[in-house]
Amino acid sequence: MNAIPKQVDIEIRLKKAHIKLIKHPETCLYGGVILMGESSVVDDPKDCPTAYTDGYNKRYGRTFMEKLTDPEIAGIVLHENLHVLMKHIPRHRDLMKENRMLSNMAMDYAANDIIVELNKAHPTLAALPKGGLYDPMFQGWSVRRIYEYLKQENKRGQGGNRGQPMDEHDDQPFDSMSEEQQGQVKRDVDDAIHQGGILAGKFGAKIPRLIKELMAPQVDWREVLQEFWVSAVRGSDELTWRRFNKHRLADDYYLPSSINETVGEVILAIDTSGSISNDDIGKVATHIRELCESVTPERVRVLWWDTKVHGEQVFESNYDNITSLLKPMGGGGTRVGCVSDYILSKNLTADCMIVFTDGYVESGIDWKVNVPTLWLITEGGHAGFRPPSGSKIQING
Repeated sequence: MNAIPKQVDIEIRLKKAHIKLIKHPETCLYGGVILMGESSVVDDPKDCPTAYTDGYNKRYGRTFMEKLTDPEIAGIVLHENLHVLMKHIPRHRDLMKENRMLSNMAMDYAANDIIVELNKAHPTLAALPKGGLYDPMFQGWSVRRIYEYLKQENKRGQGGNRGQPMDEHDDQPFDSMSEEQQGQVKRDVDDAIHQGGILAGKFGAKIPRLIKELMAPQVDWREVLQEFWVSAVRGSDELTWRRFNKHRLADDYYLPSSINETVGEVILAIDTSGSISNDDIGKVATHIRELCESVTPERVRVLWWDTKVHGEQVFESNYDNITSLLKPMGGGGTRVGCVSDYILSKNLTADCMIVFTDGYVESGIDWKVNVPTLWLITEGGHAGFRPPSGSKIQING
């Protein structure tokens, strides 16, 4: 069963692997993604020593594939398509730019965990080729959580024996796309996941947790943040002369504003532990600036924290340059309870509070802050995180 039939063209074996995966109850979930884009064999091993994907198309090196058994060919096909299905290329380009090797390793660990678990139940269906990165400790971990662990491991000088990624992840084609084209690719993947999910449901297939999270209905985090912001700061319809009505100033009418337009203080507590990227912070800060411009609060207090609050920045009235003025502090472990401790010790009050984190925090959070709170969880963060109070939303792009 595991003999390598070299006399059969690799194109034929590749096609058979596609059909086998699409038809099997446990892997029909991936059928829509397998049929997406182009799947081709590359003759020159210099151009494709193993296999790679650009987040849409899949390429397989002939010399590499000819050495694999049929289950291993199905395994490498599944591996490449899992990268596509989990949107590894578009979602983690910032990690690829920071450290290409570690990001590729993190993506491989996340994908290979699914293949190994499948192989335990169906050993002749798909198998992880020899040399594929796998560690049971990463089961169910997100790419960003694995990446951060590997980065810390390297800093401790303990990452030298892990080997290298089995394939390449090519982000250049995606970088060259327009925003509209990138959006279309993401929509194509979402449609393929949805179609595969319907078919898998009919067969009663076991769906990995990371895939289930992708199949969950997506809510635009920006809309949720805006709704929270407006509802949290909504006051009465009473008028005040503390601030003129900004909508009538252009007409030289100096009229009182409503209480609704006189938002007090907003606290923005930003996680700066090692797993939070500058891109993550920038994404949230940009939207916060837009909200500040539409509903001008009297004060925005930014708290930078990891295991303790390292400092704060206070902005008042003019928020045009808030994103460029932010100065993150910290970079160690994570204990969100320190934010609550800090607020109480400083006797801070606010109309609402937004906590930005990846959700990988201490268990049994000691939280005593009693203001409307929204928890923004980073893309790829801990989907199972339960806030001690308030509500949460996962950033989705």
